[in-house]
Parts: sequence; structure tokens; C-alpha cells
Amino acid sequence: MLARTKKRPTEGLVPLQLMVHPANVAAITRYAEQLEQAESVPWREVAARRGSVPASILRGARGKAGLTQTRLSELSGIPQRHLSEMERGKRPIGRETAKKLATGLQLDYRLFL
Repeated sequence: MLARTKKRPTEGLVPLQLMVHPANVAAITRYAEQLEQAESVPWREVAARRGSVPASILRGARGKAGLTQTRLSELSGIPQRHLSEMERGKRPIGRETAKKLATGLQLDYRLFL
């Protein structure tokens, strides 16, 4: 049995280092503190906090792949302007568009639906 102390246990915690814009530090810090107090947060809920879920998935997948909107536009055949609108949640991602995005990002198209 663990002894109760005033200090939070650190066993099992992983150090995390982020590079963020200075204007976002306070919001990210508050969010991290909320996460530590919660048991878990469904990923769709987290994504929804940044706008639409498909938009967040697209933004994250493109970032993870290390692609610019211009390069994804070339790979998918979708105009860069439309990609920008999709990432901002201003343009819906339909089935055919999702398939084109999936081809460019090498992912399953159902992620975007």
C-alpha cells in the first residue's frame, strides 16, 4: 500500500517537452492540468475542442506526414484552397474527398468521415 503524501506520485509519469507559440502556453498548461486530473479523455472529444473532428484529423495527419497543404494538394488532386477550408472546418469532407485525402496521406479514408 502506498503511503499518502502531499506530493503527487511521479511513478509511471513520462516527461513531455513541447514547442508551442508563446500565446498558447497558458491554454496548453491549463489543458494538461485538466488531463492529469481526468481518468481519460476520448480522442474525439479532444479533437472536437479544436473545431470539427474531421478537420482536426486532417490537420494532424498532414502534420504527422510532414506535408504542406501545397504538397498534399499535388498528391491528392484537391485544390490547396479547399484543403485549407477543410482544415478550418469551413468545408465538409465527403466520401470521395476523403478517398483522395487518404491516397495522398496513405491512410484509411474512413478516418475523415
